[in-house]
Amino acid sequence: MAHRSVRRPVTEQEYLVFEEASDVRHELVGGELYAMTGASARHNLIAGNIYRLLHAKGRPHGCRAFISDFKLRVPSGDFYYPDVMLVCDPAGMDDRVAHAPCLVVEVTSPSTEATDRREKGPSYRTIPSLGAYLVVDQEQRHVTRHWRDATGQWWTEELLGDSAVPLPCPFGAQLTLDEIYEDT
Repeated sequence: MAHRSVRRPVTEQEYLVFEEASDVRHELVGGELYAMTGASARHNLIAGNIYRLLHAKGRPHGCRAFISDFKLRVPSGDFYYPDVMLVCDPAGMDDRVAHAPCLVVEVTSPSTEATDRREKGPSYRTIPSLGAYLVVDQEQRHVTRHWRDATGQWWTEELLGDSAVPLPCPFGAQLTLDEIYEDT
């Protein structure tokens, strides 16, 4: 009789210890580790533009912008590496992990688009502090903005062309598609 090996889920603590020693970044989803791959030049330019803009807009208000090497823990205990996120509450993070961002941004690539739209979106929406989740298309000028209104309901809009993207933090801030896609 053949014996089948059964893998148990990785715990949060095991993940954090493993990730600290790893040369490769991993996301933890449902107790499973998923290795992160590299990104294209266009993807990096777009994420860099967004990071630079959020840093400049958020810093005077005490907000901190993070790019893809800083982990985000969602309430389910899963961990992701968003392309960009903004944390405006000093208690919303520690030295290794953010847990209370006001904005999360994912820049799609052909290999991550389905995950960014179908898996991460619903998971990100469970974060109480999150005011918006942006999915930025790396191939064309197109941003999908998911945002929470004052009643807690989530809405979605598609932004194209010369649109401006309203941000939940800092209050009144926005990004234009020209800024997001600069030099691409």
